[in-house]
Amino acid sequence: MILGMPTIPLLRPAALATLQQADPATKAAQTQALWQALQSGALAIDPDTALSAPPDLPGRPALPRLVPADQVPTRSPFTPAGRAALLHAICHIEFNAINLALDAVWRFAGMPGAFYRDWLRVAGEEALHFSLLRAHLQTLGHDYGDFDAHDGLWRMTAATAHDIVARMALVPRTLEARGLDATPPIQAKLRKAGDQAAVAILDVILRDEIGHVAIGNHWYAWLCRRDGLDAEALYPQLVARYAAPRLRGPFNLDARRAAGFSEGELRWLIDAT
Repeated sequence: MILGMPTIPLLRPAALATLQQADPATKAAQTQALWQALQSGALAIDPDTALSAPPDLPGRPALPRLVPADQVPTRSPFTPAGRAALLHAICHIEFNAINLALDAVWRFAGMPGAFYRDWLRVAGEEALHFSLLRAHLQTLGHDYGDFDAHDGLWRMTAATAHDIVARMALVPRTLEARGLDATPPIQAKLRKAGDQAAVAILDVILRDEIGHVAIGNHWYAWLCRRDGLDAEALYPQLVARYAAPRLRGPFNLDARRAAGFSEGELRWLIDAT
C-alpha cells in the first residue's frame, strides 16, 4: 500500500459477509451492490486472502421452514394458491442460488481473477431473479417464507466445500442445470394459467441461467485441464461419489448445448436416465 492512499475493500471478505446476511431483501440488495462495486473498481479481487468458514452458513430467514424434498407438496398452478406455491418454490431456488454463487466467491482461494468476477456476476443476477419473483409473489397475496421448502441445493454446496472440482461439476452444471430443463414446461403451465408476468420473469431467468451453467462448465473444464483430469470420465464418478440427484428427462438439449455441454456429455445424460 502506498502511504496516504486509501485502501480498496476486498471482494472475498465482502462476499462472505453478504452470505451471512439473513434478511433476503438485504442480501439481494447487498449482492447487487457488490457486483456494481466490482465493476466500478471499488472492490479489489483478492485470490489469496485467507478466510475461515464461520458457523451457521448461509444466513437465511426463519421462514421458509425447511423440510425433506418429498415433504414439499406439489400443487396445481391452475389455482391461485397452487400458482403461488409454485412460484415460491422457484423464488426459494433463486435465493439459494445467491448463496451458492457467493460461497464460490469467498471459499475457493487461489483461482484466477476471472473466476471471482464470474461468480459475483452470477450472484448479482440471481439476486435480481429473486427480487423479481418475490415482487410478483407479493402481487398474489403471498411472500417468500409462506410455504415450506427444501434445502437440497445448499446441502450439495456444503458437501463439496472441500473440493472445487466437485463443486463446479455438481452444483452449477448438475443441480442448477436442471432449471434449463424444467423452465419451459413450467412456463407452458403458467401461460395456460394466464400468468404472463411470471412467464416473462422466467424468460429472463432462463436466459441468464444458460450463462450461469456455461460459467460452471467453463470452470469445471478449466480445473480438469489444470489437474490433468478427463472431464467427461470424471463426471459420472463425482455423481456417484456425492450421490447427486438422478436427472430425469426430457432435457432441454438446445439450452444445454448453448451452456457448453458436449455431445458426449449429453449422450451420457440421456443414457443414464
